[in-house]
Amino acid sequence: MPMICRQRGLRAATAVCMLVVLSACGSQSSWDSAPAQHIVRSGETLFSIAWRYGKDPADVARWNRLGDGSLIFPGQALRLTPPTGGSTRASTPARRSSAPSLPEIPSQPSPKWVWPTNGRIDVEFGGKPGSGTGVLINGRPGQAVQAAAPGRVVYAGSGLVGYGQLIIVKHNDTYLSAYGYNASLLVKEGQSITKGQKIATMGEGPERKARLHFEIRRNGKPVNPRQYLPAR
Repeated sequence: MPMICRQRGLRAATAVCMLVVLSACGSQSSWDSAPAQHIVRSGETLFSIAWRYGKDPADVARWNRLGDGSLIFPGQALRLTPPTGGSTRASTPARRSSAPSLPEIPSQPSPKWVWPTNGRIDVEFGGKPGSGTGVLINGRPGQAVQAAAPGRVVYAGSGLVGYGQLIIVKHNDTYLSAYGYNASLLVKEGQSITKGQKIATMGEGPERKARLHFEIRRNGKPVNPRQYLPAR
């Protein structure tokens, strides 16, 4: 009996350890575990790829010598880390190397934001359910979703898992915003939009509730939208 108890105890301890490891792996954000490169698939854009891994699109374009990044194609391998001797805006200067350093891009000021829809924030930044990279705003099915600041649509589609029908807007070289879980999209990629313009209608988010996933990214990294949205 003592031997059986010890074996059962060992199996239980092993199971607990495995659960801890799996939980730790599951809690990692996509940008914490980004691979060294990504193979472009049909329908993907530079912005959707950078968004998936929490990278700054401008950095990915520079690391791959893509110019404005518009010329990518299925099957192309994109590096997701700076080349030897390169740097990102958030990193410290690299040591001298035989490879030329890439020029730094200065940060641009934040635009003046408005709320993207009516309703209260039901899930805060970093909360669950949801991706944790934005906030979930409650509303009604079909409710208007508007651009929180002027800019250009750089992604409109459903190719990013976990966001439903998604719109990504570029406001300048530093700031992007995203609007997820939409029922319908009213704008197209490449379209210039104004602050307050209706760009989508609200659909269902987590728990089958009418919600908008709203996100702001600065240099590719998610930031708490409450820091930028006006008080109300």
